[in-house]
Amino acid sequence: MLIADDHTILRSGIRLLLDNEPNFQVIGEADNGKDAILLAGQLEPDLLLSDLSMPKTNGTEAIHRIKNRYPNIKVLVLTVHKTEEHVHAALKAGADGYLLKNDTSEELINGINSILSGKSYLSPSICNEVVTGYLSDNIKESPTSSIDLLTTRELEVMKLIAEGYRNKDTAEYLSISLKTVEKHRSNLMKKLDLHSASSITRYAIRNGVAVE
Repeated sequence: MLIADDHTILRSGIRLLLDNEPNFQVIGEADNGKDAILLAGQLEPDLLLSDLSMPKTNGTEAIHRIKNRYPNIKVLVLTVHKTEEHVHAALKAGADGYLLKNDTSEELINGINSILSGKSYLSPSICNEVVTGYLSDNIKESPTSSIDLLTTRELEVMKLIAEGYRNKDTAEYLSISLKTVEKHRSNLMKKLDLHSASSITRYAIRNGVAVE
């Protein structure tokens, strides 16, 4: 099992809890989404226990990339976020289960066992409306949603804008020119009909590209 969370004390507590379970073994920890993706490939864990709010690459994006590259890895989200937007985004990214950090340790164990046995698991604290809304969205969703219009680089630029990066900082982070960043920003705004950094941020959070 791989644990991904940017809070050291929380990771240590979860590891201690899981190490006391005879059928579980924690084989790695990551404090950011980028390392979670890297370790998933290196360690090939049966399950990734991941937060959503993490630096470098947020949990939702990390889950999406891990599921695309390593579809056999099960993913259980453990987070404080319980809004419909966060739950829907995580499930659409490929998460097999969703738990809240104020759930009990018994719920965590139950969730892990359920997912490892091939089932899905959702926190009892998440209201039925959230689940119903997710299923309804899947039925109504058109074959191509607006976010599918964006290129991988445009998604990366969007995420960094939502995280507060200026164009200059984004260019440095992605190792591309300032002019290229401005072009990607302009393109994504046109494609999505967005007109400000705040509207980009709201869209990114609503669609799981970034986390509040």
